[in-house]
Amino acid sequence: MKYAYFPGCSLESTGREFGESTHLVADELGIELVEIPDWNCCGATSAHNLDHRLSVALPARNLGIAESMGVDVVAPCAACYNRMRGAEVELRGNTAMRDGINADLEKPFTGAVTVKSALEVFTAPEMLENVESKLRKHLKGLKPACYYGCLLIRPPKVLGFDDAEAPRSLDLAMETVGAEPVDWHFKNECCGASFGIAKSDIVVKLTGDILSNAKKNGANCIVTACPLCMTNLEMRQGAAGKLRGEDLTMPIFYFTELLGLAMEVPGVKKYFASHLVDVNPAIDAIEAVTV
Repeated sequence: MKYAYFPGCSLESTGREFGESTHLVADELGIELVEIPDWNCCGATSAHNLDHRLSVALPARNLGIAESMGVDVVAPCAACYNRMRGAEVELRGNTAMRDGINADLEKPFTGAVTVKSALEVFTAPEMLENVESKLRKHLKGLKPACYYGCLLIRPPKVLGFDDAEAPRSLDLAMETVGAEPVDWHFKNECCGASFGIAKSDIVVKLTGDILSNAKKNGANCIVTACPLCMTNLEMRQGAAGKLRGEDLTMPIFYFTELLGLAMEVPGVKKYFASHLVDVNPAIDAIEAVTV
């Protein structure tokens, strides 16, 4: 299985742990990720607020290059996935825009490839079976609140790989590796990451709501598939806890890190040291069960 890999800006900077752990898990599962050569920023999060045509043209260039590679695209970052998939759907349905944008591209996009998120790829039924067959360590004792946020699953008419109101893919991934996802109420609520600088007071409240609800429902960590959500949920814990008068300290993981941990993929554990919040309380809760 082979995909054109789109790292986007965050997976080689603030979300490096997500990008590298995605590669390690893909290698373990026999998935070949080939980085799109000379890729450009997809325009998230500002382009679609400033110039609609540009917000489609930026992803279109990457899609055209991927089409020349002859394989579908995987974009792990939730924001990149949202923008890339949105552009794909619009270009398929708007011939005039597609023709106009393609006239400016060296490699046009005709609709021959599609965009998937890493979560969609790794949680396909056959891939979860592959994960299960490679388990070396059950993550029993880990009780994650599976957090999807807003960009992975909405709008459903564009994305559509999971239920926008009751998503299950992250939960299934965690159940497959022996973790015990909690039932909670904020799994698809926005954390406000895009307002991180402009309206930080709103972001602190939203983040506090998410962290508090996860704790109240018995979670000992949160697992996500979005580098924006990851950064927001980690760095806002102190301010959110102060606002609410609660201890909201909680480890946050990328789901690929936990898949790699369960399969004992070499090199995955090193990313835990880069987290802003100590992950050891959650790791220590995992019972030592060897498969």
